[in-house]
Amino acid sequence: MLQDILLILGFGYFGGEFARRLKIPPLIAMIFAGIILGNQVTNLLSNDILQSADDLRVIAVVIILMKAGLGLDRQKLKSQGSVALRLGVLPALGEAIAVSILAVIFLDFDWVTGLLLGCILGAESPAVIVPGMLRLKSLGWGVKKGIPDAILTGSALSDVLLLLIFSLLMGLLTSDGNSLEWQWLPLQFSGQIIGGVVIGWLASKSLVWLIVKQKLTQNILQETMVTGCLALFLVIMSEKYHFFSGYLAVMSTGFFLIEFSSPLARCLRNGFDSLWQVAQIFLFVLLGATIPLNVLGSSFTKGLIIIIFGTLIGRMAGWYLSTWKSNWNQKEKLFLLAGNSAKATVQAAIASIPLAQGIRGGEEILAIAALSILVTAPLGAWAIPTFAPLLLTKGEVDPTKVSVDDHVILLSAIDDSPLTTPVLKKTAEIARRSNAKVIVLHIIDDSQNNNLENLKEKINTLLADINHQVLIVEGVITEEILRVSQEFQVKEIIMGKRGHKNWHELLIGSVSQTVLESSPIPVIIVEH
Repeated sequence: MLQDILLILGFGYFGGEFARRLKIPPLIAMIFAGIILGNQVTNLLSNDILQSADDLRVIAVVIILMKAGLGLDRQKLKSQGSVALRLGVLPALGEAIAVSILAVIFLDFDWVTGLLLGCILGAESPAVIVPGMLRLKSLGWGVKKGIPDAILTGSALSDVLLLLIFSLLMGLLTSDGNSLEWQWLPLQFSGQIIGGVVIGWLASKSLVWLIVKQKLTQNILQETMVTGCLALFLVIMSEKYHFFSGYLAVMSTGFFLIEFSSPLARCLRNGFDSLWQVAQIFLFVLLGATIPLNVLGSSFTKGLIIIIFGTLIGRMAGWYLSTWKSNWNQKEKLFLLAGNSAKATVQAAIASIPLAQGIRGGEEILAIAALSILVTAPLGAWAIPTFAPLLLTKGEVDPTKVSVDDHVILLSAIDDSPLTTPVLKKTAEIARRSNAKVIVLHIIDDSQNNNLENLKEKINTLLADINHQVLIVEGVITEEILRVSQEFQVKEIIMGKRGHKNWHELLIGSVSQTVLESSPIPVIIVEH
């Protein structure tokens, strides 16, 4: 499998980066990389890796749901009232019903099989929606009203509901019909939700006890590994004991960790962000490799009509009812079309089950599910960041609830005095902790005889492992420090209390004092 892993990571990563530079969502390139590598085009991937695709997808979904939980904001969800809950029920049911009606008309399905297709198509993709919503939160779009949080929570609840109905319908279609007990559906749905939340609460308490109180781990990597193993254990147990939703339990674990230990949640957020960089490649490449292209042809037109009208009629009706009498304006309601329609992981996981069980229409179900992935996953990944600035209002980002994609830049203002070495050492210390880039600023004028070569050599020695840029300018010291800090949007200024030798003519510390009083960003003063 080493060759398979190399092909998946190589084609997936470089394809994704190529797409990113073309301003195309990377997952599109990853899906097409999987199609090319799969057994329907080049057949470069072995059957072993393809047979393991479902298990690898589960791992990827666990990672993305933990990221979602660690990014939820309790206050924003509370302010939304019942909107998030309604988003978890009404759009999914609306689409499922609309699809079932269309399937009866266009595919000559019976009502039960049509509803089975509706459950498959109505499920939302955490692999597309979660990164998209977390990205919006990191940029501030819609955060004032908690729109990304409501979509994240609603998406998780809707998948739980449709998977429950799907399992009931499969029981009916593969037995004598006595297993379909609709009267128990509300109780089962409520039980799965309550069980998932309670198990998530217990899991988060256990993690805090093990990691924070017992200090079982020593670094972020170990904390992420322990948390990831527990999350995967929850999913495995939920498949054996059906009284709770494992995926909801994973998401709840991340949510409660923010409440119980914000420092641990912040560390885990960074750890799972790193894991997702690799997991998403496997998820989308293997998704592309397992899409049955050979069965798409005969159902393409009818399938496309079902997908489009199921979304435009059923899902939009659900969106309208979900946001009725809420504080969402018309533009924000319209954003749901872009932010809440993508399908990928759930369809890939369950669409082949009806065919494997010998249910009539199984091939059409599999083909239309594959078509929904090819159409809505790339479209959703593109539409979320494209329409958010047009339809949502930008608010203040809460860095305690989401990872902020922000490159730290430090400004180190130096001269040729003995303070240069301690200033550079302090700069290097801070830069290593925050993985920051450093702008080294040296200010000269015509009256000075600066030994720039020795200064540059000292900078390169002390900042050898730091991404840095040396900037030599002429002008008034305080003015240039403030100008450069604003131009490069630096996060901190590091400087000596007594700077350039000409500063000695001024009051001791007057330059650093002026910068401290004038700078809108933090200033670190280094003394002998």
